[in-house]
Amino acid sequence: MDGKRLEEYWQKNLALIRNLLVIWAVVAYGLGILLAPALNGVRVFGGAPLGFWIAQQGAIWVFIILIFVYANRMAKLDREYDVHD
Repeated sequence: MDGKRLEEYWQKNLALIRNLLVIWAVVAYGLGILLAPALNGVRVFGGAPLGFWIAQQGAIWVFIILIFVYANRMAKLDREYDVHD
């Protein structure tokens, strides 16, 4: 792979990582900490406050989903740039 395509590949990889980390930070810190008091008025899953649930479980589920999204997108990117493990 030439230098220009390698640079494109890494720029797309870093952009993907940045975007997924932003999503995770918004859910974990924004919803789970900063907006938790406002969300606690909503009850879910047996009466647990939504803000508490996001902080304790929701952020973990989002993180797991983001791992699968990253693996899927990187597999597509690897095929697009013909990069093999």
